[in-house]
Formats: sequence, C-alpha cells, structure tokens
Amino acid sequence: MNTPTSTTSVAEDIVRGVGGPENIESLTHCATRLRFQLHDGEQVDRAALDALPGVMGTVPQSGDRFQVVIGGAVAGVYSTIMNLPAMGAGGTPRPQSDAEVKAAIRAKGRGRFAWLDNVFEYLSDSFRPLMGVLLGASLIIAIASVLDALGVVDFRAEDKSATWVFVDAMWRSVLYFLPLMVAYNAAKKLQIDPWVGAAVMAAVMTPNFTGMLSGAGTIPGVTCTTNATLGTEQCTATVFGLPMQLNDYGGQVFVPLLMVALLALVYKGLAKIFPANVQLVFVPFFSMLIMIPVTAFLIGPLGIWAGNGIGAGLAWLNGNAPIVFAILIPLLYPFLVPLGLHWPLNALMLQNINALGFDFIQGPMGAWNFACFGATAGVLLLSLRHREPEMRQTATGALAAGLFGGISEPSLYGIHLRFKRIYPRMLVGCLVGGLIVGLLGGVDTSAFAFTSLLTIPVFDPIPVYVIAITAAFVTAMVLVFVSDYMPREQRAAANAERDLREADERAAATAAPVASGSATSTTSATSTAPAAGAAAIAGADGAAAIAGADGADAAAGTAGGAAPTATLLAEADLEIVSPVEGRVLDLDDAGDPVFASRALGEGVGVEPADGTVLAPLDGELITVAGTGHAFGIRGAGGVEVLVHVGIDTVQMNGEGFDVRVAAGQQVRAGDLLAEVDLGAIRAAGHPALTLVTVINTASLAEVRPLAVGEQVAAGAPVVAVRR
Repeated sequence: MNTPTSTTSVAEDIVRGVGGPENIESLTHCATRLRFQLHDGEQVDRAALDALPGVMGTVPQSGDRFQVVIGGAVAGVYSTIMNLPAMGAGGTPRPQSDAEVKAAIRAKGRGRFAWLDNVFEYLSDSFRPLMGVLLGASLIIAIASVLDALGVVDFRAEDKSATWVFVDAMWRSVLYFLPLMVAYNAAKKLQIDPWVGAAVMAAVMTPNFTGMLSGAGTIPGVTCTTNATLGTEQCTATVFGLPMQLNDYGGQVFVPLLMVALLALVYKGLAKIFPANVQLVFVPFFSMLIMIPVTAFLIGPLGIWAGNGIGAGLAWLNGNAPIVFAILIPLLYPFLVPLGLHWPLNALMLQNINALGFDFIQGPMGAWNFACFGATAGVLLLSLRHREPEMRQTATGALAAGLFGGISEPSLYGIHLRFKRIYPRMLVGCLVGGLIVGLLGGVDTSAFAFTSLLTIPVFDPIPVYVIAITAAFVTAMVLVFVSDYMPREQRAAANAERDLREADERAAATAAPVASGSATSTTSATSTAPAAGAAAIAGADGAAAIAGADGADAAAGTAGGAAPTATLLAEADLEIVSPVEGRVLDLDDAGDPVFASRALGEGVGVEPADGTVLAPLDGELITVAGTGHAFGIRGAGGVEVLVHVGIDTVQMNGEGFDVRVAAGQQVRAGDLLAEVDLGAIRAAGHPALTLVTVINTASLAEVRPLAVGEQVAAGAPVVAVRR
C-alpha cells in the first residue's frame, strides 16, 4: 500500500473504483478521508480500491455514501481528483427535493440583517484567497523591519543597492497589485467572469495610464496642481472632452470592491440581452467598454476623494480637539483598513513629518494595531484550547506579521472579518488604548514606521506609547478569549466536527486491526485503541460516583474476563448509566467500524425501546451537536462521555431530534437530553442504536462494559470506570 505512484494515477483509479465521475454526486474530504456521495453505491469496486497504493482502507456507508481513507495526503488527492478533466464541475448533482429547495431559501436569511451578512461575506471572500500571498509579503516586511531596526539596512534610503531594491519589490508586488487580485476574487464571488473584473481594474494601473501622472507639460491635456493640506500633486487629464482625475491606484482595495459591485449588475444585465452563443464575445466586450470609463472617471476618483477628505478632516480635528482625535483614530482604522481608505493617511503622515518635524497620527494608530493583534492573540489561545490546527496556523502567522511587521491585513482578512464577534471586542481595546494616549498628552513620532514591537523606540514619549498599546492588546485579547470568536452554537458544531476529524485520524491508524477483526470488547486503558482525546465532550462532577476505589481497589482486578456486574461496580469509582431503555450490545456489534475500533473509546451500544434520551452521568454538556444526534459530557475526574444517537444520523440534519439542553449546561444523571423520533431515523435508513463511549479511555485505569446482551432500563449501569 506504500508503493510509489503518481497522485494523478491514484486519483483516476479512485474515481474509476467508485463507479466513474458520472456516479459521483459530490465529493468532500476531512483530515484523512475522501467522502463520496454517490448516485449508486452498488457500483463501487471496494476490492479494487482497497488494493490501490496510498489507500489505507474503505468504509461503505448508508445512503449511497462511501469513504476512502487516504491519511495525511488526502488534501492533495482530493485536489487532483477535482482537477481531473473527467470531473468537470466536481460531480453530477441530483435534482433537489422540495425540502432541500426550501432549506436553501431559508439559509439566505442568515442573521438579523441579511444585507450586512452579505456585505461581510463579500469583503471576506474577496480577500480570503489572498491570505497566502499577504502572509508571505508581510513576513518579508517583518524581516526587513528587523534589519532596519538593527541598523543593518536603511530601507527608507533613496540610494539603496539593487539587492535591497529587489527585496522591496518582493513584498511591494503583492501590495501594489492588490487591486487586481481583489477585483478578480470579488468578481468570482459575484459569479461573473473574474478576468473581466481584473481587466477593468488593470486598465487604470497600466504604464500608459499612470504615465499621465507625470505627463504635465509633455502630454497634451494633462494639468497638475498641489493639494495644500496633504502636500501631494493632483493631476487631471482631458479625455473625450471631459476632465478625468488621475490617481495611482496601486494598493487601493476600495475602488475594485465598488467597481466589481457595479460591474456585476452590468455583466449580468448584458448576459440577459445577448443570446448564449455570442455571450463569450459581446458580454466581456461591452462590460469593459462601459466599466473602464466609469471606473476611471467616477469610481476611482470617488474612492480617492473619500480617502483624501478623511485625511483633511483628521488634520483639523487633531488641531482643535486632540483628545477626541486620539480616541477617534483607533476607532476609525478598523473600518478604514478593510476598505483601503487608510492609504491616503500615509501621505498625511509624511506631510506632517516634512512640515512639522513630527506626526501625530501614528501614535494613536498604534492603539488600533495592537488591539487588532491582541484580538488575534485571543483567537490563537482559543485555537490552542480547542485544537484547531488551521486557525492556529493562520493566527500564528498573522500575529507574527503584526507584532514584528506592523501588518494588520493578515489578521483582518484572515480572521476578524470572518467572525463578526471579534470586531466589537477589538473596538473596546482600541477605545482603551486611544483613551490612554489622549489622557496622557498624546504620542508623536519623527519617523514614518510600521507600528510594531520593533519600532517602539521611534515614538515619544515611549512610556505613554507602551502603556497604551499594552492596554489595547491585553484588553482585546482577554475579551476575545473569554467570550470566544464563535457563538456558542457554532463553537459546539465546530468542536463536534473536530472530534469527528480526530476520530477519523485514529480510525485510519487502526484500519488494519479493524479489517482483521482484532478489536476486543472488554478492554482496559492499556489495551484500548487510542481514544478521541479531549473531545468537545466534557462536563461535570461526580456522576453516580461509587465509593471505594482507592489504592487497594485500583491495584486489583484489571485482568480481562467476564466478572459479575456487582463485582465490577464494587471496584469502580464511577458508573455510567444507560441513556435509553433497551438491549445492550457490544461495540463490535454496533455496525460502525469507527466505534468498533474503539477510536472513540470503550463503551456499549443500546438498541432503544423508545426515543427518550437521558444523561448517563452528572456533568457539564460541553458539546451538543447542532443536529441533535450527539452529546458530550465531562463527569467526575475529567471522565469524558459521548452519547451518540443512531448511526450516521448527522445526515438527518436535525430532523426527528427535539433537543432539550444546550452546551455549557450542567446536567444530572437521568436528566432529559432529547426526544427522538426513532421511526424517522429508521425511515431514513439509519440504525437507531444509541452508543455510549468513554472518549478518554486511554487515560483511565479501566473501562468495562456491563450487562452486554441484557435488557436494561434507562438509568441502569452499563459502563464501569476506574480512574
């Protein structure tokens, strides 16, 4: 199974093994598995798939679903499959049912203000694909800032060597051409040709267009004047007899966002006018013919005017109400930066330094930057707490770019704009830092610098600046960490998904033992397959704690074998009771290879007689799946218990599940968790077996199933635990 082979060959063989691309309705992947939704599960050649190099195992599921276990290389195999020519659009969807159509319509009304959700989603999706290059550029800036702070190279010098000019180009390439990238992504988000969006934006960034900025006196029709407030030169060209304001649009993101929003209306309107067989030619042609002049004459200058107007207003405010200014700057920046309206303020900062010898904007701006970085630090701590590797990687890179490079964009576009709960908490940090700057007399600087840890020495007075940015950082970090960046329901769902992903990884590792039937049903901590560590399944104090398992008890009776239930209970410190009435089954008979492998810990299954699901122990509900099919409880001494109602019932999306509890709630053994329609589960083609497992079996002295094969009442002991 480890024979070297090309990824493309394996991908083609996998597609062939599941019945070909025409049999694939959809394909997703988790951390280790390819998850196919097929039109006909009978077409799968499981033996051929199991024999493929790189395939660790296969798992057929109900409802024409099929899983192929790949391991850590799953993302690469998935990408290769999706890019196969035969896959086309990624599978052949089946017609939606009436219920699915209604669900899709309901999903459009997310949040209290759907339009606000759409705006945030538009901004986020326009920048999210750029995170890799933004992080790369920002880390290059961070390295350059370190070298500059240490005096190795003066990156502001006009006589830098070609080597360091080239290093500048490495990161400026991303920031200068950011409008093109944003235009492409924004157009793609609005479901129009993304290259048309990029082409319209590129028209006002070509050397031909930007060359007119220095063409006064050499290009007929171009005149230039100087802005008295900003100290910048403003040029105007007469085009088709109309005045056109000339601007350098490098680094602007507000302009492409506005432009694409209007372009989408034009593009889709033209698509309705022209027949399908000529749209390829005439829709892009007329879109460019209309939108390039509109952007050059109207949208582009509008974005620049907005930025310049804000800069002039801030100069007036700092001169007349400096305390208000010190508070307002860090509160405005979180809204200016995502739209690119902060760029004109850089010109004002440089003008202040040239005219006054110091700048008054960068000091208060530092409060915003460090509040932003503090919020990112809070997210990083939460990602460590909740075991989120992707968010941990994103937050680590963004925090490093921020603290050492003074770059906020990776934090904003990679994290803050994606999770709306962060912004209010970050704004509190901005307010605290700005208030300190204002009350303590303000902070100035004689240099133009990124506000990072490395540039603290350029600010004056340093103690005031350090106090302000520290307060902003800590305030935002603590607020985000305490309140979380996800709502409770979303966090519970994310934790449940994480637990399933971790279970997949463990199941993949134990695939061979499962295939050979080597899993045993009565097992101690030393013989159990690795459990799904620290699940989002957590919870409380002393369930039905049974006294009497100290040193002598703990030392006795770990040997396997069928001991009477009374003896096992006498030796246990904790008993876990059945959440439902019914017949108790061994996990080997559960009908699910993941549970049978003990990847989710030792336990039992209970074939329910009714749909009343009760808590199996005292504890805190750390996880309540949004679909209502799974509950996680932490009991006495950190014992973690999973109650999973039915097999593959997550596919029911909550239908038939009436949940009566919420994550974070304390429960007692026997408290009602949910009322479940067993008929609906069986009608959907899923087994109704309810599973009770101890997730952290591997960290306990012993976990023993009880009453296997017996009919038990809800509340009867079914698992004995020694810690």
